[in-house]
Amino acid sequence: MQNINSSIIQPAGFYIVALSSVPYSNVYVMFLTVLYVITVICNVFLMSIIVYDQRLHVPKFMAVGNLAVVDLILSTSLVPGMIKIYIVLDNFMPFKLCLVQMYTYYTFLELETLSLCILSYDRFIAICFPLRHESINTNTRMTYIICVSWFLSFSISLYGTLSIPALSFCGSLQVNSYFCDYAPVLRVACSNTTSQWNFATILSILFLAVPLCFIFLTYMFILYAVFRMNNNQRRFKALATCTEHLILVSLYFFPIAIIFSLGFFGVIINPSVRTVCLSLSSVLPPCANPVIYSLKTKEIRSKIVSLLNLRLSVHPLKNVH
Repeated sequence: MQNINSSIIQPAGFYIVALSSVPYSNVYVMFLTVLYVITVICNVFLMSIIVYDQRLHVPKFMAVGNLAVVDLILSTSLVPGMIKIYIVLDNFMPFKLCLVQMYTYYTFLELETLSLCILSYDRFIAICFPLRHESINTNTRMTYIICVSWFLSFSISLYGTLSIPALSFCGSLQVNSYFCDYAPVLRVACSNTTSQWNFATILSILFLAVPLCFIFLTYMFILYAVFRMNNNQRRFKALATCTEHLILVSLYFFPIAIIFSLGFFGVIINPSVRTVCLSLSSVLPPCANPVIYSLKTKEIRSKIVSLLNLRLSVHPLKNVH
């Protein structure tokens, strides 16, 4: 232990222990590693396509590209640390590194929910105001919305992280989570953590319940606009543009909603099941997002096909020489 002053006891670091209780944890971490490699490759590829193709420099794909950046950093804040535990066999995390991981994870987790809201907003404007879509949702306005979401996430997460060094840790240093998590760290503190728990509750409502309600409301308006359309083909086309976004929302919110709902009603959840569900909700969507958008979005799919055709047409010329 390291004494900062007479009243605060700051540890050298914490031990991340939740993964060790998961059955076949080494296999699970290998699975997460594969997901992480796919996440990096697919998100970098998706971002490259959006940057390279001038036709994709529109609000919708600015939002998709923003989500790809967020996904990449969110996964990177988690998976390499898990890999370290099983490759180096070292589950100790220094105190300052713990704060960095905590801040990065929660900042980009908040950005993940806001990014899904931004995509929902884009679909809402495109379907409910089709004639005014280009004038309402301009590149400048989308840039402003994305910048505001980043500023909010970076600012709000700062309070939670900076509140940790003000606490004393005089007992166990074992953090029962798969990373240096805010709530499990608070549980091992021996100071009064009421204000930190209140902040965590407000943060959960602000970045889980509010975004989910916003997405739900936008889709209520979208469905209302769709069912007012006279042409069935137009209805199908409008709904088809929303499918990839709805899949992403389900992948992200469904595991979290189940865990928190069961906990709210007093249902005891196996700690290993909780660890797996919550870790998958943070790692699986960043892996699935670029794949789903590449397969379901016509513009990106056609760009991939044109790149493949170009690649195939170049190779025969090389073989002649």
